[in-house]
Amino acid sequence: MTHPADLPDTIPIFPLPGAIVLPRARLPLHIFEPRYVAMLMDCMKTESRLIGMIQPRPIPGGEVRLSAIGCAGRLTAFSETDDHRYMITLTGISRFRIRDEVEGFTPYRRARVDWTPFARDLGGEEVDPTLDRARFLALTSRYFLKAKLGTDWPSLREADPEMLINALAMLCPFAPEDKQALLEAPSLTTRRETLVTLMEIALHGGEGEVRQ
Repeated sequence: MTHPADLPDTIPIFPLPGAIVLPRARLPLHIFEPRYVAMLMDCMKTESRLIGMIQPRPIPGGEVRLSAIGCAGRLTAFSETDDHRYMITLTGISRFRIRDEVEGFTPYRRARVDWTPFARDLGGEEVDPTLDRARFLALTSRYFLKAKLGTDWPSLREADPEMLINALAMLCPFAPEDKQALLEAPSLTTRRETLVTLMEIALHGGEGEVRQ
């Protein structure tokens, strides 16, 4: 089992609105912006191959701050297109809390992070003992229909609870602040309850309505 002390103190940070990765889930990304291509090249030179996904928080004046909590993924797949763009996959390892940003000469942002509040992420799969799968999937189906989303339904129906809930948390096109709430959920059950609330709000045309 990996422990927080086994993870690096400083990691590259990729602020991407609406994109989160969760432990043991996989996030495909398309990398083309020069500073993030540089980040990718540097990442591949490290033993850990970690990239920290985090939600940016724009504030008045044009400054972009970072949310306090993100999640790091390990680079587990990599391919280059003919026009020198990169398709990669990050596999979620652990959430982290930012201690402070690191000033330096890289074109991308880096931060010193604290893994210890999320040591549970480094254990085995989480369970959701109160999950009513049939009811949850029926709600998901109605939400996907309204949002005009497609998915691999046979795989989704057969997925273990953690993969099912975390994949939906990553896939559903909620607002960045809602994605952050899903990321920070203290348990798998809480994350599923948050998902249910967000999907129900969207279906009823409330503030969480699906963004087209």
